[in-house]
Amino acid sequence: MLTARQALIALLTLCLALMALMAPAAAHAAGRGPVPAPDRVSPRSPVVFVHGYNADPGVWGSLRADLRADGYTDAELFSFGYDTHQSVNEVLAGRLAAHVEQVRRETGAAKVDIVAHSFGSLVSRWYVKFGGGAATVGHWVSLAGPNRGTSTAWACALWDQACRDMTPGSYVVKNLGSGDPTPGTVKYATFWSNCDEVINPDDSVPLAGATNTPVGCLAHNDLLGDDGTSAGVRAFLAS
Repeated sequence: MLTARQALIALLTLCLALMALMAPAAAHAAGRGPVPAPDRVSPRSPVVFVHGYNADPGVWGSLRADLRADGYTDAELFSFGYDTHQSVNEVLAGRLAAHVEQVRRETGAAKVDIVAHSFGSLVSRWYVKFGGGAATVGHWVSLAGPNRGTSTAWACALWDQACRDMTPGSYVVKNLGSGDPTPGTVKYATFWSNCDEVINPDDSVPLAGATNTPVGCLAHNDLLGDDGTSAGVRAFLAS
């Protein structure tokens, strides 16, 4: 037979157990609900957009909208804005590296994907090849990039460093093309037009070791809003 003290202890234990069971129901009834589980980590890498010469991050509106329609959130899409009249190797690639590190800190992602247009292709390639990006970039995409130089850059090369960097045979173009033009385990893709009025010759864009996709007869900036190009970029990022 239980003593009065033992009976009291048993009764208190039962009351505490019942209170614990009733607490979630009481919270739900009060409109608070249970503590939500932590958000699932997205399997995708965040995307960093790198615009071209004399442009700004606003050029990515169409592609950003398409990626959001595919399920990306604004917290996974980042634009690198920069002064395009500076040196690829001495200034801009290092600033892109710092931007990528900031994105990785904010998102907790091990790697990012880079989508670049025109001159941004040289900036991002230098970061990948010489600035440590081979370890932090999963996919690299070049839209109409002067990857082996463009003769139109001679028009402004006399007074503009970025234009000099884009000329055929420049220090930047020569070093990016030396050895393996697509180093590391990064997946590379280029998209190019046979009617590009800025990239001359047109086949300066494709790279050995990359997935090179012709997009038909499009003007240089039209690749940014072209549905077919967008679909190709998004399929590549998902690969």
